[in-house]
Amino acid sequence: MNHMTTKQIYDLAVAMGMKADLRGAEKVKKYLARAKEKYDKMNPTEKTEFDLEKLANPYSDSRILVDLKKGQIKKALVGIDMEGAELLLAEKLGVDLVIAHHPEGKALADLHSVMDLQAQVLADYGVPINIAESVIKPRIAEVARGVSPQNHNRAVDMARILGLDYMCVHTPADNLGASFLIKKIKKDNPETVGEAVEMLKEIPEFKAAIEYNAGPKIFTGSPENSCGKIVVSEFTGGTSGSKEIYEKMAQAGIGTIIGMHMAEEHRKEAEKYHLNSLGMNLFLDELEKKWMEVITTSGLIRVKRGK
Repeated sequence: MNHMTTKQIYDLAVAMGMKADLRGAEKVKKYLARAKEKYDKMNPTEKTEFDLEKLANPYSDSRILVDLKKGQIKKALVGIDMEGAELLLAEKLGVDLVIAHHPEGKALADLHSVMDLQAQVLADYGVPINIAESVIKPRIAEVARGVSPQNHNRAVDMARILGLDYMCVHTPADNLGASFLIKKIKKDNPETVGEAVEMLKEIPEFKAAIEYNAGPKIFTGSPENSCGKIVVSEFTGGTSGSKEIYEKMAQAGIGTIIGMHMAEEHRKEAEKYHLNSLGMNLFLDELEKKWMEVITTSGLIRVKRGK
């Protein structure tokens, strides 16, 4: 039986995230090349403080947070938010590794650094890149200020004391979910907003979320409205973008937005959507192919695809 190490699982997540990245492989390579150029120009002190993972992993919100075992992982506990209670459950279940979707530790502290992905994705949909960047930059600064005072390492410290390996897979999973949705939209080609919602309800994770009163919802518009150009937006790139971007998207000819991170007044409702489950499941399918036992909790609706 061929198990994987925590590092191999992390590398797999990053590789899958890069393959599914909405920017395309070439732009991701250029992003990493720019990070290397920036690093090479740093003085020795700056290099010491630089997160070397940024040279190989373009997703600062996805990191190994604790890596104690250095051996084969046979059992993992996986969920959307994996904090104190979930870590105690992990110890009780005797798992080797805890995988969170939402970032913790240094990955949470650097959540804002992945948001420039949003500007490039919008540019591919027709929003001029200089406008997309100028609108999103203030929002990136706002997110950075928001996470700065948080106790990032609270759960990380607990995992270390409990002797658990601990990691988070955020944007790579979101990329997988977004890519899956884009392929389905192209295949089904919904013409009205109502048809788009029905299309989403065919996806098992979305269908299951309906039982929790958290299925796909129309926030603006009506079922009879024509979709026009459909964009899968704010499904990846860290967190919600700037509310000012909607005007720019409309000017670019975009008619319908399918998103995960809604405006602030909808956040509590949007967080219940379980949309995160889609991308995480596509990743977990690969893990289970590697002869690993996966237990899910914390809002992750497990759906298996393929054999």
